[in-house]
Amino acid sequence: MNYKSVYEQWLSDPNIDEATKAELKEISGNEKEIEDRFFKELEFGTGGMRGVLGAGTNRLNIYTIRKATQGLANYILQSDAYKPGMGVAIAHDCRRMSPEFSTEAALVLNANGIKTYTFESLRATPLLSFAVRHLNCVSGIVVTASHNPPEYNGYKVYWSDGGQCPYPRDEAIISEVQKVTSFAMVKTMPKAEAVQKGLFNVASPDVDTEFIKNVKAQCLNPELIPESDIKIVFTPLHGAGNEAVQRALKETGFKNVFVVKEQELPDGNFPTVSYPNPEEKAAFSLALKLADENNADIIIATDPDCDRVGVAIKDGAEYRFLTGNMAGVLLTEYMVSQMKAKNQLPKNGIIISTIVSTDMTRAICEANGLAYMEVLTGFKYIGEKIKGFEETGSHSYILGFEESYGYLAGTYARDKDAVVASLLICEAAAFYRKQGLSLYDVLQNLYKKYGFYRECIESITLKGVDGLNDIKKIMAALRSSPPKSLGGANVTESRDYQNSIIKNIAEGTTSPTNLPVSDVIYFATDDGCWACVRPSGTEPKIKLYFGAKLPSGATESDATAKLNAMTTDLKSIVDGALI
Repeated sequence: MNYKSVYEQWLSDPNIDEATKAELKEISGNEKEIEDRFFKELEFGTGGMRGVLGAGTNRLNIYTIRKATQGLANYILQSDAYKPGMGVAIAHDCRRMSPEFSTEAALVLNANGIKTYTFESLRATPLLSFAVRHLNCVSGIVVTASHNPPEYNGYKVYWSDGGQCPYPRDEAIISEVQKVTSFAMVKTMPKAEAVQKGLFNVASPDVDTEFIKNVKAQCLNPELIPESDIKIVFTPLHGAGNEAVQRALKETGFKNVFVVKEQELPDGNFPTVSYPNPEEKAAFSLALKLADENNADIIIATDPDCDRVGVAIKDGAEYRFLTGNMAGVLLTEYMVSQMKAKNQLPKNGIIISTIVSTDMTRAICEANGLAYMEVLTGFKYIGEKIKGFEETGSHSYILGFEESYGYLAGTYARDKDAVVASLLICEAAAFYRKQGLSLYDVLQNLYKKYGFYRECIESITLKGVDGLNDIKKIMAALRSSPPKSLGGANVTESRDYQNSIIKNIAEGTTSPTNLPVSDVIYFATDDGCWACVRPSGTEPKIKLYFGAKLPSGATESDATAKLNAMTTDLKSIVDGALI
């Protein structure tokens, strides 16, 4: 069925309310807008289902939420993991329609006889991950669009282990959603009836307390915190991290915490930032002002659903922003060195990161006799490994992180957690302060020891049907005409994760990637640098990742020149594919 037919179907469907139909009638005659709203259905990517709010199959609204939830309900009821009486935990962030979508999802599950646990107000995503296992749930849902602009919202599904659903479970759920071909197939019920039947439940505040207890348990030098005088500026960027992060810092003993008041309270319109993303320096403008006023040592900013954190650290008279890789390296070094000093480092310990994150982590692990593992982009793959380690006992998980500012220490949750990351980065700052070092000093020492590592990302936005086709053209061009050199160095290895093949170009041999199938291409060069290309799973973008390794005496300008040269070479292929 083409997009016009689907549009007309919505207008005539008796299950669609009149307000939604009125919104759709307003775009009558606007073929481009109708096509964009109806040319496809939102899909589960690396971060779940995410889209612009509004009417249509390619939008987030109560109908697409209900349809997705009916598919999930059908999957749950067929699953061996589900036992009568098990529930589904549902949380939401600060975004527009998040509370409504949370309730709608619960009532669809309730109408299918499945108990739900919602929360009295917004909650951090990692708390939901924790709550799934704490409440012995079969599944979980978070209504969030993470760091996307205000017009977006989203829907992420978790399974009984507390992690997001990786392959093949994600595709099985998608399959069930696709079988719901009519809104008449979707069940729902009045909230009052669901409450009366004991199906619609509100989780106890004890869940929050237990979550914070587990977060605090990850501290390695808790006795140093109450005596520390470091000054911390914190902003939740109008999101769900406010109470949890402040509580964790306060209960561990940090005294000098300054909160950006203009951004403290939840607001899905994000009035003080154009883009609520802690990766963006512009999101720190108010925090930097407060830091200057109080001579703060560290600034932390969490994204709207509090699963990612951005950090800026004081270096002399200025604040330096840490990339996600820098913060991940600092956390790795701090945790590994302190566990080693206390004889707590497990012999089978492991650090996990992703194929597009810094290679410096591997160097730290090798120097300390630890295993290091790479997974595909998406924290669900790290969560999946934690589950596997617990089942087999093969490794003891220490830390996992992504370059996109997501970190998890400990196994109480199975998704990235900005609460524990905020706490540990502040603890590390307090620990090194006692040694007369700033976090920036520690980072420079690591560069001297392991070499100078630097990474960057280029994102190309390609919206709509044409954009989807352009992304396919780019990936096809990279497969048919891969670069022979990047930044003046020979490409010695290519990894095609869609075809599960690693090619050693020099030797002419191939080997399997041993990772799930994914539309990702990776190139390694003979000077230790790399580049990777992947379409985003949650946004209309294709992303180009670059990593450079230079000798320890290299400078920032050396790294920038190298990364720019690699970017120019790879983008020439990308641009050529779009001609």
